Amino acid sequence: MNAVIVAVVVMLVLSLIRVNVVLSLVIGGVIGGLAGGLSIADTINAFNGGLGNGAEVALSYGLLGSFAVAISKTGITELLINKILGLVNKNGESNKKGLVKALIFIFLFLMAIFSQNLIPIHIAFIPLLVPPILKILNMLEIDRRLIACILTFGLITPYIFLPYGFGFIYQDLVAKQIGLAGLEIQMSDIPMAMALPALGMLVGLLLAFFVYRKPRKYNNNNEVSEEKFEVTITARNILFTIVALIVSVLVQISTDSMIIAALSGILVLYVTGALKWNDADVILSEGMRMMAFIGFVIISANGFSEVIKATGHVESLVENTLAILNGNMSLAVLLMLIIGLVVTMGIGSSFATIPIIAAIFVPLSLELGLSPLAIIALIGTAGALGDAGSPASDSTLGPTSGLNADGQHNHIWDSCVPTFIFYNIPLIIFGWIAIMFVL
Repeated sequence: MNAVIVAVVVMLVLSLIRVNVVLSLVIGGVIGGLAGGLSIADTINAFNGGLGNGAEVALSYGLLGSFAVAISKTGITELLINKILGLVNKNGESNKKGLVKALIFIFLFLMAIFSQNLIPIHIAFIPLLVPPILKILNMLEIDRRLIACILTFGLITPYIFLPYGFGFIYQDLVAKQIGLAGLEIQMSDIPMAMALPALGMLVGLLLAFFVYRKPRKYNNNNEVSEEKFEVTITARNILFTIVALIVSVLVQISTDSMIIAALSGILVLYVTGALKWNDADVILSEGMRMMAFIGFVIISANGFSEVIKATGHVESLVENTLAILNGNMSLAVLLMLIIGLVVTMGIGSSFATIPIIAAIFVPLSLELGLSPLAIIALIGTAGALGDAGSPASDSTLGPTSGLNADGQHNHIWDSCVPTFIFYNIPLIIFGWIAIMFVL
C-alpha cells in the first residue's frame, strides 16, 4: 500500500482517538517510512533530518507567546475586557448580548484576515487576544468551535486569494513552482483562478455559523485569569504597549523574521519600564510554555514530511491513481485534489505542499488538456486543502492555543474536525467546479 496514505491515515486515526499529536506524527512517520521500503535506520535518519526545518518556526512561536504574555501583564488586555464587560451584565443576559457577539465575531474575523495580508503577524495575535476574552465567550455561551472556524477562515482564505503579505508569498510560490514544472504563468492570474475556491470557504464559514449557532456552556475557572503579577492599568503602560506592537510589526515587515519582531517588542516593553526586569524570566517562561505544544508539533511535522519525501511515494500515488482512470479528466482532477488534501494533512503546511505537488501535477494537467487558469486553480486549491483540519497545521494549532487556554477546547475534535468539514469539503467542490467548468 502507498506509504503516504499509510502514514497519514495512521497519524489521523491516532489523533482522533486522542493520542498526542506529536506522538501521532512520530508513529505515523515511522510506519509510513517502513511501508515505503525504508529501513528503520533510514526512516529515523530521514525523520531526524527534517526536524531542523521546523526549529526556526518553533522558536518564533515561543517568543511570540512570550510577547503575548508580556503584553497581557501591561494591562491592555484587562482594558479590553473591561470595555466589553461594560456591554454585558453579570449573567450575560443584557439586551446588548447580540451586539457583543457580533462585535467579537467581526473583531476576530478582521484580525485573522489582517494577520495574513495587512499586518503579517500570522497566529501571533491569537494567544494575545483570545485567552482574555474566554470569560466573555463563556458568559455569552458562544460555541468555541465557531470561533475556531472564524479564525481558521481568516488564516487561510486571504493568502489563497489576496496577493498581499503571506498571500504574496504563497502566490509567488505557486507561480514559481508551476513555472519550474514547465508552465510559465502570470502571478496576476492567481487571484482570478482562486476566486471560486475562496468563495467555497466563505460558504463553509456561513454553514459553520448555522451549525454552531446554539449556546454551549463552559465552566468558568481561574486558570486563564490567574495573575502572577499585579496588573495596573495606566495610560503610560498602554501607550508603550501600543508602541511595542507597532515596533514588532514594523520589524517583522522589514526583516521578515518573527523571531526578531517578537524580541523587539519584548525589549520595548522592558526598556520603557512597562514591565519590570525582575519579572522577565517568569513571563518569558510562561509564554514559551503556552506555545510549546505548537512548537513541538511543527518540529515533528517537518520530520514526518521528510520521511514522506524520502519514500518517493507521492509520485507513485499520483501516477498509479491516474493510470487507472484511462483519461477521465473530471475524475482525475478530483483525485488530484484529494491527493493534495492527503499530503497537506500529513505535512501540515500548504506552503510546503506546493513544491511537492506542482512538479507532478503540472505535466499531468498539461497532458489532460487543462487550461493555464485551471492548472493554477488545481495547484492552489490542492495546496490549500488540508491546511484546515490538519492536526499539524498552524491554522488549527493557532486557534487551539487561544481557545484551550482554560483546558476546555480539544485540538482534534473542536478545531481540526470542524474546520476539516466546513473548509476542505467546500474547497474540493468549488475547486473542482472552477477547474472543470469555469476556467
